[in-house]
Amino acid sequence: MSHEAGFKSGEEKLIYMANQIATFFQTMPHAEAVEGVADHINKFWEPRMRRHFFEIVERGGGALKPLVLEAAGKVNRPAEEKT
Repeated sequence: MSHEAGFKSGEEKLIYMANQIATFFQTMPHAEAVEGVADHINKFWEPRMRRHFFEIVERGGGALKPLVLEAAGKVNRPAEEKT
């Protein structure tokens, strides 16, 4: 059985992943946790994932944890895709 079986959409999976990152860093001092979340997303999420992340944030954040929303300001926004 796939780990993705419980997700209804790619968006749910992305929110879940971002919130897992926040859970990992939440025990650190707040400023360090914000930096840690942003740094992890910047290092390990490909541009397509970060674009989708910003779409979610710009719509109000959905079920993203407050720590993820705060870190969003430090996440590198990928260049627009050329069509």
